[in-house]
Amino acid sequence: MVPLSFFFLAACTPFFTGLVKHTGGCHCGAVRFEVWASADLHIFDCNCSICKKKQNKHFIVPASRFKLLKGADSITTYTFNTHKAQHTFCKRCGVQSFYSPRSNPGGFGIAPHCLDEGTVRSVVVEEFNGSDWEKAMKEHKTIKNMSKE
Repeated sequence: MVPLSFFFLAACTPFFTGLVKHTGGCHCGAVRFEVWASADLHIFDCNCSICKKKQNKHFIVPASRFKLLKGADSITTYTFNTHKAQHTFCKRCGVQSFYSPRSNPGGFGIAPHCLDEGTVRSVVVEEFNGSDWEKAMKEHKTIKNMSKE
């Protein structure tokens, strides 16, 4: 007989065709997350004022494919300018392993360098001209839809 807990877990576990479960977190381990994304990552290298200073490279996923496993109380948020982007980082070690990007407020920007080893097959990096954000968003064909299912 299969335990009832098996069905609950199966019903609550997301199933995303063609995606793999990546896990990751901050440097000190206070913040841990899982994210369902391709094994072949499309990374944005943004040159806006904050991304340039932090050397923030990220890939974008819908919120439904992200789960904070631990550390909600260890996270703090920084915003500026339009206050649409929510730059979250660990209060202890200062590492930003994910954030809510201005381009996709319904999703998360995940720092690939914060993923645990073993699930990434390949990486393609695309430069994004965030220093001229409005123009770059108008010209980009796919970034707006990256947080949609």
